[in-house]
Amino acid sequence: MVAKKKALGRGLGALIEESPRAEEPKQNDAIKEIPISQIKVNPFQPRTEFDEEALADLAASIKELGIIQPITVRKVADNEYQIISGERRTRASKMAGLETIPAYVRTADDQGMLEMALVENIQREDLDAIEIAISYNRLIDECSLTQKELSARVGKQRSTITNYLRLLKLPAEIQKGIRHKVISMGHARALISIENQDDQLYLFEMIMKEGLSVRKVEELAKGIAEGENIKETTSTPKTPKAELGEGFKELQNQLDTFFQTGVKLKRTNNGKGQIVIPFKSDDDLERIIGLLDQIKNA
Repeated sequence: MVAKKKALGRGLGALIEESPRAEEPKQNDAIKEIPISQIKVNPFQPRTEFDEEALADLAASIKELGIIQPITVRKVADNEYQIISGERRTRASKMAGLETIPAYVRTADDQGMLEMALVENIQREDLDAIEIAISYNRLIDECSLTQKELSARVGKQRSTITNYLRLLKLPAEIQKGIRHKVISMGHARALISIENQDDQLYLFEMIMKEGLSVRKVEELAKGIAEGENIKETTSTPKTPKAELGEGFKELQNQLDTFFQTGVKLKRTNNGKGQIVIPFKSDDDLERIIGLLDQIKNA
């Protein structure tokens, strides 16, 4: 018997069995081999996008090892089943050329089915934060759950659920950035604390352009809350690069001639700087190291 997937501290089966809207499963959840042709897509599937490359990898694994975790379906008519959870596995199984797939067969009404699908979907490790937030929101709106009830369903603190739900109040551009992992959940939480949408978007652009850390974004957000003008605070012109004096230019030319490569000497007004010695290949690097050894042993 395949072990049930654990869901955030409790088995998914326990979460489903606690649902007041789902009927008791028949046949003790015995696994059945069901023809894939008889299985229909779940119209309540929270996930709408599937990575084709990841599906191909899963299909290759299924072709070699078979289905490790059965899908869950409900019977809607003779020889017709509807997916409760496992659409990705079903798609990959079709790609792998399987004719049947192992499945748990449950009975559930539409609302119970939606709740089970959403709860199961939230347990996935590859969901982005916006997908999780949407699933939480649907459980509250469409399944008439309170945040307290939702907390019990998914095994998360209410504060965690609240933080995810707040993501849906961010501008669409920022939500897209979260989905594509342009910014982290930490960045997003800092942006949420900013009331003005223009400030949120401005800071979002800064994160992408300058790679601001979460701590820096939190500092800027705090400054905005205290009345600072973020555009004035962050638009200080950069210190212009120092021009090399004649002596440093001559030194750069000497280094360039010695190493026979495009040596760059960089220096700031306060005296700090770098000597950059580029190399074209491993052999070129060995040559440069040999020259350095000559200097060392001179």
